[in-house]
Amino acid sequence: MSTPHGAAASPFKQPKAVWAVAFACVISFMGIGLVDPILPALAESLHATPSQVSLLFSSYLIVTAVAMLFVGWFSSRFGAKRTLVIGLAVIVVFAALAGTTDSINGIVGFRAGWGLGNALFIATSLAVIVASASGGFAGAIILYETALGLGIAVGPLLGGELGAISWRGPFFGVAVLMAIALVATLVFVPSLPKPKRPTSPIAPLKALRHRGLLTMGIMALLYNWGFFTMLGYAPYPMKLSAHQLGLVFTGWGLLVAAFSVFFAPRLQARYGTAPVLYANLLGLGIVMAVIAAGVATPTTVIVAVIVSGAFIGINNTLTTQAVMLVSPVERPVASSAYGFLRFIGGGLAPYVAGKLADATDLSVPFYVGAATFLLAIPVLASGHRLLRQAEQHSGETAETVEPSLTAVGAAVPTDVPPVIVAVGDHDRADAIVAAAARIARDTGSPLEVVHVQQTAVVEEQAVDVESAGQAKAAVTAHLDRLAAEGVAATGQILSSVGDHAAAGRALARHAADVHARAVAVGRSPRGPVAQFTDGSFTTALTHTAECTVVLVDAEHTPRRLTKDSLAELRGSAV
Repeated sequence: MSTPHGAAASPFKQPKAVWAVAFACVISFMGIGLVDPILPALAESLHATPSQVSLLFSSYLIVTAVAMLFVGWFSSRFGAKRTLVIGLAVIVVFAALAGTTDSINGIVGFRAGWGLGNALFIATSLAVIVASASGGFAGAIILYETALGLGIAVGPLLGGELGAISWRGPFFGVAVLMAIALVATLVFVPSLPKPKRPTSPIAPLKALRHRGLLTMGIMALLYNWGFFTMLGYAPYPMKLSAHQLGLVFTGWGLLVAAFSVFFAPRLQARYGTAPVLYANLLGLGIVMAVIAAGVATPTTVIVAVIVSGAFIGINNTLTTQAVMLVSPVERPVASSAYGFLRFIGGGLAPYVAGKLADATDLSVPFYVGAATFLLAIPVLASGHRLLRQAEQHSGETAETVEPSLTAVGAAVPTDVPPVIVAVGDHDRADAIVAAAARIARDTGSPLEVVHVQQTAVVEEQAVDVESAGQAKAAVTAHLDRLAAEGVAATGQILSSVGDHAAAGRALARHAADVHARAVAVGRSPRGPVAQFTDGSFTTALTHTAECTVVLVDAEHTPRRLTKDSLAELRGSAV
């Protein structure tokens, strides 16, 4: 995720509060694949059938789904820190209890409690990191994505190592690690202000009345049905030890993380959200059918599961962004409504798969999973027009959320083409505006300051990283400084959701509309690779703009951006 900010700054130079929550995020995301390596061992040790063991997923995810409807209301009433602490405490207690029980029913019940704690935690963790991070939201999102990738990749590995000792090991391991995160959160995370207006507990359900959000939610339900069928049942036909299963799912997790963070944005920028999702769901359906047809051959199942990680990583990223694009409600409310449908699909799938496997054979649940992936394609197609309009900024429907510009300050009475500078919520924004002001003076042009206000989207979470009031205050502060220096200037707020390339294209269209002389951007705190890669704000702006686009900062001479210079900058550390 690249934004037009100032000089690069390390996202890992953060307050202790951010590190405390980020550590808890790693452990929380470990829970996705932590139990996979021990499923066969659990079935053998507790004399349970695979369908009984699958309820570990069902109880956890169904409770998480239902709780997602209410955690926004809970957090708005009791505060983000208190919600975070309660969620962590619930996870510690129920993970430990799951490790002490001697029955499969006991573990299933305690996993349900774990799901409640997980919902409270994941609903607030991203917002807390963004609110507490230094240097703006971009560094916070990098840290959150890093925690996500580490958790998904390391969870199965840790589960396999601890599971090789005892099936109880992963449960006690999570309890200990989350207890450390709980103490760190209590000590280092400050109390955060509550929202001025509490969220309604029924707001997520009301949001599902909107066609776009409901369509994407049903598509996500079908996708998660297939996903958790594979996650819950694939370990059995592999016929591997807990340690070996941990290595397999670590390979899967690495692909999930890599394709989610690095490849999904590039594919989205090149082909569009809907076409990539169509191809991705088709690919998942094929992989699932291969697992079903080769269920008697462990090597086939192992390879197919690992390969599926690439498709799952892409789908996780683009589905959530699609939800935010077409949803007309507040981002946290849309996130809760979408999370409800998504986790319901994941929770019901293992239970139904178990019943099918008991009544038929192990291949049938995988064939059904393949069918749900394919069924998600026509569901997505029914909302294709809404999604396409949101991406193309057509403005023909009220149910789209697309990059939009809001004027701040009085218009400059002149016919001279302006110089536009794009900045974000970053401590070097003042320097970027000052550098652009020098270009405006030299060319005798007025300056237009465009503040990029974004909604961060990571996995099933979406959080507004700054309010409209904060964005307006930032623009006003720039305009006041410029007025004091005698620079004629006006301002705009560019609001966007997740898709940075769409924001870049929107700014390019605006520059054409006002016949801008040039557009100036600063260096991103995410570094040159993220800023100048395909799918970034800067790259989309450069490729789309009809006028000159220049890179400015206080330490370097302004540099014109072209296709060749983008490639050169991408490989540069300066």
